[in-house]
Amino acid sequence: MRRRPSSAAAPARGFTLLEVLVSLLVFSLGVLALVAIQATATRMATDARERSTATFLADQLLARMLISDPHAAADFNHRPSGSTACSPSGPPSGNAVVSGWLGEVAAQLPNAPEGQQQVRVDAATGLVTVRLCWQNGNEAPRYLTVTNQVQWQLP
Repeated sequence: MRRRPSSAAAPARGFTLLEVLVSLLVFSLGVLALVAIQATATRMATDARERSTATFLADQLLARMLISDPHAAADFNHRPSGSTACSPSGPPSGNAVVSGWLGEVAAQLPNAPEGQQQVRVDAATGLVTVRLCWQNGNEAPRYLTVTNQVQWQLP
């Protein structure tokens, strides 16, 4: 009579179904973490690009002010009242340089209407404050404020 070998004495080979499922769970969590990190990195890169663009646009306006007529400095004011970001008040600027610049802002920053941008000029001191505001989708509005001392070139 032949005896079968006992299963307790046989060495274990392979993986059980439970071990495979646990391995898949750990791997899936790792992949999900990588996807979340990638999404965060993309969002941060977009934010950095938009802040860089806003800084460039503010610098452009300041440079245009430098070469303009110093007697027309007050004409650069655009919605100069109000201190709350993205909701300035006051009259819009009638200056052609500011109007063209506002068109560039609207073209280069997402959801950046002219009514949310602010340029405040103190002609006596030459202190200029430019506040740019934009918004991505449903996120909170973002803004950048640049203040500079402009020294107009007298003719």
